Amino acid sequence: MVTELLMEILISFFLLAGVGFIFVAALGLLRMPDLPIRLHATTKAGALGGGLLMIAVGLESFGDVAVAAKAAAIIVFLVLTGPVAAHLIGRAGYFVGVPMWSGTIKDELKGRYDHKTHTLMSPPGLSRTRDEQSD
Repeated sequence: MVTELLMEILISFFLLAGVGFIFVAALGLLRMPDLPIRLHATTKAGALGGGLLMIAVGLESFGDVAVAAKAAAIIVFLVLTGPVAAHLIGRAGYFVGVPMWSGTIKDELKGRYDHKTHTLMSPPGLSRTRDEQSD
């Protein structure tokens, strides 16, 4: 009986923590000033919140290995795909000209993107000749 109570408390903690992080991600989406900062807030907090919810699901189905394995697979999926998707959305937004926040101090991509070929040049000082690359 005590073990069941402790398990329920632990599951409730993970559920509430997961919902809390997802709520923070939603607030970040609404309150942050531009696309890159919004993506940062939603990706980090959303992936952590979803992971905590899946931990709670895995604990709730403690005896069912199939459900726990699916919950673990979802956690891995969130951790692997969230940053990649945020990077692609952020890059696409930057290249189509979504305006950045006026408080942005440094734009490291400015002047390095060719709109005709859709390629990004190396930063100054990192360019190497073919002879240097073969060494």
